[in-house]
Amino acid sequence: MMVAIFATLLAAFVSSWSGRGRLAAVLFVSTFALAVGLFLYEIYSPEYGFRMPWIQTELEHPRSAAAALPG
Repeated sequence: MMVAIFATLLAAFVSSWSGRGRLAAVLFVSTFALAVGLFLYEIYSPEYGFRMPWIQTELEHPRSAAAALPG
């Protein structure tokens, strides 16, 4: 899916460079729509969604005050 997003973005850049501004704008909006679609797919994925390992959302058991003191 990322290949499609990058290919669309590249096509938008090439279209803009070749002077086809309207086509470039449509391709850029399509790139944004594909990126949002991929994001939503990954978030709502049954196997990976909402687990986001880089954001720890689980509550940890608080340590006792004695265990938190060094030495």
